[in-house]
Amino acid sequence: MEENNITVHVQNPDGTLTSLEAPVDMGLSLMEYLKACEYDILATCGGMALCATCCVDVLEGEEKLKEMTDDEYAMLDTLPDLLPNSRLACQLQLSHDMDGLVVKLHGAG
Repeated sequence: MEENNITVHVQNPDGTLTSLEAPVDMGLSLMEYLKACEYDILATCGGMALCATCCVDVLEGEEKLKEMTDDEYAMLDTLPDLLPNSRLACQLQLSHDMDGLVVKLHGAG
């Protein structure tokens, strides 16, 4: 693996994992990267933490993520099926700390 890439694993609805090599040197959020990989993420607000349509559930590596902002928490709090490990992918900037992260799209599978 190149030093400017990390591996992010996405759990598919059938329970299998897809491993993706994600660049950390382009300033992308997890939402932008997953959209580029053609995952079904609406991202209606364009990454401003205003819609929660990019919600993911962090299955492994939650401790590697930066603390949730008040704006992110407030938006997640509007979801009726919020899980303790739910995060907005638009608020998760890809970084070396996130190597090995396992997520699934919220509500998928």
